[in-house]
Amino acid sequence: MKHGEKRPQPDVFDELGLRTDWRWLGDARFGWALLAGILFWLVLLGLGLPGVVPSWSVLFSLVLMQPVIEELLFRGLLQGQLLQLTWGRRQWSGLTVANLAVSAIFVAFHFMTHPPLWALGVLFPSLLFGYFRDRHRSVYPSIALHVFYNAGYFLLPIVQTQIPT
Repeated sequence: MKHGEKRPQPDVFDELGLRTDWRWLGDARFGWALLAGILFWLVLLGLGLPGVVPSWSVLFSLVLMQPVIEELLFRGLLQGQLLQLTWGRRQWSGLTVANLAVSAIFVAFHFMTHPPLWALGVLFPSLLFGYFRDRHRSVYPSIALHVFYNAGYFLLPIVQTQIPT
């Protein structure tokens, strides 16, 4: 860059992962991630773990609002900013350091509202959400997976109450 030349302004939407490219919907790995969520729900259902049946307004918040806000904050803003740094783009076992750092922070925040084992249980999904954020340079696959995973997890107690014993 020559002296006096202006550095191009970064595209804020691109940094936040708000790309409107929808190719992730046809990504076979995305399909496998959805299947992994279903298999996890079936294991929980088989274990007969007790759950709380939330009200519809709480369910709406847990299944839609919180995942969207969390993904925009963690994968969009924070991971997007860390990916701007050289060390954040470095990879370890196919995961960026930015994803690893954001997932660690995501788990730490869950310690405030979850028992320790359940808080640690969000690590794998968080890494998966971050993987798709990196893979498609978009937060939309992360939002979709987070909503899908939360829907199954929080609807599971409702399903359990409907199964005759």
